[in-house]
Amino acid sequence: MPNDQPSNPAPARKRPKPGERRIQILQMLAGMLEQPSGERITTAALAAKLDVSEAALYRHFASKAQMFEGLIEFIEQSVFTLINQIIAREEANNTNPVEAGQRQCQRIISMLVQFAEKNPGMARVMVGDALVFENERLQQRMNQFFDKIEATLRQALRTAQLAEGSATPTVDAQVSASVLTAFVAGRLQRYVRSGFKQRASEQLESALAVILG
Repeated sequence: MPNDQPSNPAPARKRPKPGERRIQILQMLAGMLEQPSGERITTAALAAKLDVSEAALYRHFASKAQMFEGLIEFIEQSVFTLINQIIAREEANNTNPVEAGQRQCQRIISMLVQFAEKNPGMARVMVGDALVFENERLQQRMNQFFDKIEATLRQALRTAQLAEGSATPTVDAQVSASVLTAFVAGRLQRYVRSGFKQRASEQLESALAVILG
């Protein structure tokens, strides 16, 4: 006997709010980058993970490069917001300028390492591992990111060198800032290349004490 009762309609798929799908795409891309295999991510694989078509991705991003730029923007905004907070905190403390400059550098490097360990997918973007075979401008932008980090460290160290009475504070600060930037980039690179097994924060405090004297 046929059932006269109406069948329950399938629940309609909830449509994301404006901007929500864009965030979901970036979150999924970052999550896929956390796989230690290091395979290149295709838009087809990304779309499959999100259960949407590739065309749906391109309604929110003009290209895959633009998706990576979204991740880079997140890295830049997160890191430099934290750096500004570190600088403001040290200036407010109004302590010995030599100690303040060194402590500022230590905290910036520690923050970068912690950020990378909490966001392994972003770490792959930071060191360029995820950008191989992608648009060249993406790597250039990450290079500029580390240039800005180095400039921030250089300014903090120059203040410390001036307080110490260095005859060549700018040169001394430049050398130390360059070494620190290369050090943190190397730590992140090792972390990524190890499949996120070798922590970038390993003996970090002792290593920074050696570099900063």
